[in-house]
Amino acid sequence: MFLAGVVVLASCKIDRFPESEYTDVQFWNTESDLINAANRMYQQLDAGWIDNRADDAVNQSGPNQVSNGSVALPNTSGEWNDRYDEIFTANNILIKSDKAQVTEAILNRYKGEACFFRAYAYSQLVKRYGDVPLLLITLDFNSPELKMARTPRAQVMEQIYADLDFAAQWLPTRAALPATQYGRVTKSTAWALKARMGLYEGTRLKFSNEAGWQAHLQAAVTAAENVMAAGHVLFPSFNGLFVQAGEGAANTENILVKIFGVDNTNVIVGHNNSRDLENGRMAPTRNLLRQFLYSDGLPAFTTEGNPTATQSPLFVPEADEPSYNTILDNRDPRMAATVFRSGEDAYKGPWVPTTSLGARTGFAAKKGFNIIDQTINGAATVDRILIRYGEVLLTFAEAKFELNESISDADLDLSINRLRARVAFPIKLTNDFVTTNSLDMREEIRRERTVELALEGFRYDDLIRWRKAELALPKDLLGAKYVEADWPNTVPGNFLLNADRVIIAEPSSNRTFRANRDYLYPVPLNEISLSDGNVVQNPNWQ
Repeated sequence: MFLAGVVVLASCKIDRFPESEYTDVQFWNTESDLINAANRMYQQLDAGWIDNRADDAVNQSGPNQVSNGSVALPNTSGEWNDRYDEIFTANNILIKSDKAQVTEAILNRYKGEACFFRAYAYSQLVKRYGDVPLLLITLDFNSPELKMARTPRAQVMEQIYADLDFAAQWLPTRAALPATQYGRVTKSTAWALKARMGLYEGTRLKFSNEAGWQAHLQAAVTAAENVMAAGHVLFPSFNGLFVQAGEGAANTENILVKIFGVDNTNVIVGHNNSRDLENGRMAPTRNLLRQFLYSDGLPAFTTEGNPTATQSPLFVPEADEPSYNTILDNRDPRMAATVFRSGEDAYKGPWVPTTSLGARTGFAAKKGFNIIDQTINGAATVDRILIRYGEVLLTFAEAKFELNESISDADLDLSINRLRARVAFPIKLTNDFVTTNSLDMREEIRRERTVELALEGFRYDDLIRWRKAELALPKDLLGAKYVEADWPNTVPGNFLLNADRVIIAEPSSNRTFRANRDYLYPVPLNEISLSDGNVVQNPNWQ
């Protein structure tokens, strides 16, 4: 059932089985052995291209069960099993690497990599399941830990932080990492993950009215500041960040990437992201597009999808939109990098509004699409960005604000306003701008995160930690405006339209979120059975 071992919290040090238990005595002797062992963790790293669990995107195959609240109790789940496979690999390295005849610095560098990947796997487990078995050694078929209960979430978080602190101590800096080793984790990678998890746990506890949130938010601020002092800069082109132009060691915005092949003529590992976008597997919703500011810096909707008290005069009521492109006009420049306009060169020529390719909203995802990756099925090679400096700046701003429910203009200039400057959005977020326009600073910081990280897999986790999922998820998932002149060879009967003639990709009547249940995933039934009931189910999933 589980593929790692016992609970130890003090640091990334672990208890080891006697060496006589291991049969691979010819390995674990040199630095080359350690590198080759560590490479397995990079191979196992999940790219996670498609995420339709929230309200920002839909899949051509139909409703997402997490998004619409129809998840059934699974017998097994890769969300659980794959993470414990990764934890096993990390624990195996941590246990066996002591045999290597290398210096302490070299040994601990690769132990640091293992600690990072173990923390990364556990970070995904606690976000989904809460309490999970904390296993820090490899097991055999007779190990009593196979039947151990779930470890309290707070204790798992302590271990995540301990692992990341060890990793940050021994991994190389970003600047010291040779270009030939681009893609390997650094001190910045460890700090950035600690900042991510500190923000997640801090806000989750705060908005669940639970104690201890301040320490997590302070950990997030400190870790983010460490990254901000490490010499990272934002990639000049927001569009180019997600395609071939953004690859390689010269782009210091990339902090953790899943590396694929060199190009489509030399595919080591390939993916299909551009074709998936073409086929509507991440079709943006109007719910997402409503989040983007207008070019005057003012909004029209809240991050939950409700009309704001103050709406930009540039906003055109949806009933009055004269064309498909109207909702895309006069917006934050990141909108143009996220969604194709009608008539813009897209997947197979100019984009013509349609749902025939499976884009159920009628909107076409642009972020990350490129023709080179589209040419051969399964041969796309653009790296998948999993942690980037832009996220760290957003984490810094949000954690700073939530600690005291205020943030200085200087800290906004260090974070959010740098992101706006990158895309030449001229309106700065300041305390005076918020006050003058009767805005809410928390709302605007959250909005900035939503649009900067749109379609990168953050929206669902954000709604969960903000305790906003029951407000945002059960709503209609909306698409493009149906204006006959913009939709050749289609008729209104092809779509479910609301009173404003906007596509309803999924009606709210088919969507639900049970706040007393759905903030955690159900534990796979096999894990409960194989533990003799020591692993218990999450509340209200029985």
